[in-house]
Amino acid sequence: MSGLLALLDDVAAIAKVAAASVDDVAAQAAKAGAKAAGAVIDDAAVTPAYVHGFDPKRELPIVGQIALGSVRNKLLILLPAGLLMSSFAPWLIAPLLMLGGAYLSFEGAEKLWHKVFPHEKQWDKADHGVGDPTHLEKEKVAGAIKTDFILSAEIMTIALANIPKNTIWLEAATLAVVAVAITVVVYGSVALIVKADDVGLWMSLRGRLGLSRALGRGIVRGMPGFLNLLMVIGTVAMLWVGGSIILHALHEMGVHGPYETVNEIAAAAVDGVDPAWRGALRWGLTAAMDAAVGLALGVLLIPLATRVIGPVWQAVFKGKA
Repeated sequence: MSGLLALLDDVAAIAKVAAASVDDVAAQAAKAGAKAAGAVIDDAAVTPAYVHGFDPKRELPIVGQIALGSVRNKLLILLPAGLLMSSFAPWLIAPLLMLGGAYLSFEGAEKLWHKVFPHEKQWDKADHGVGDPTHLEKEKVAGAIKTDFILSAEIMTIALANIPKNTIWLEAATLAVVAVAITVVVYGSVALIVKADDVGLWMSLRGRLGLSRALGRGIVRGMPGFLNLLMVIGTVAMLWVGGSIILHALHEMGVHGPYETVNEIAAAAVDGVDPAWRGALRWGLTAAMDAAVGLALGVLLIPLATRVIGPVWQAVFKGKA
């Protein structure tokens, strides 16, 4: 009997440890996922464009295919690579974060640049329904998954950098939770966005109440503006997170000046402000300065990316889709 009680005590102790580990994974995943907000918002803002021009019946299947590719990117390639890097080359994390921050800054700055200085859009067969729909769909999905890989790499690197050093299994579980949760959030949101106008149209035509029909018409009319707002939020988030990553990575690598300067300016600006508002105001000022850093860096990178890196990339990988 005493042996059975001892066994039950051991089982209870193991269960408590397992429960604590699950709590740790959830808490760390939430923290790491929050740090990747800019890349996540950009992912959600960019993806709806990939279903543009297709039969509405194919929209959700296309989103599903991209989501599946995103999960594969994160779990089968990026998660093992991240764990290997964390175990054997942790010094690579800060430089890779800087590359990711530079990429986000460039993307955000380029979007603003094209708004200020519009250029002719490149012809896209899928946008105009030219060619075999099945082949065009495969091309669009493949292109979306490639774009997702870049954003997913940034998300996973940010998450990895914000996970406290622990056992490799806990790190793996946390990264897996981040990968799955972010994919569900991003592509669940995308599915809702791309079908919202169809739902609105159905409500406007078949709603039983005048209120529901009016709401449907409002959804249809409001979706273009909402998508534009989402793109603006995504652009601002990219610049903010890109600049923040650069400053933090430099700080981690021993270059403290830029990071400390931003924090000192923010602290001085809120000195004397009501304590109830001080924290939020300081965060807002810091985020604005991070975004300014991201914008400045992105503008500097535009000629390098478009005139050097882009042409070289096309020359090397042309025809290797």
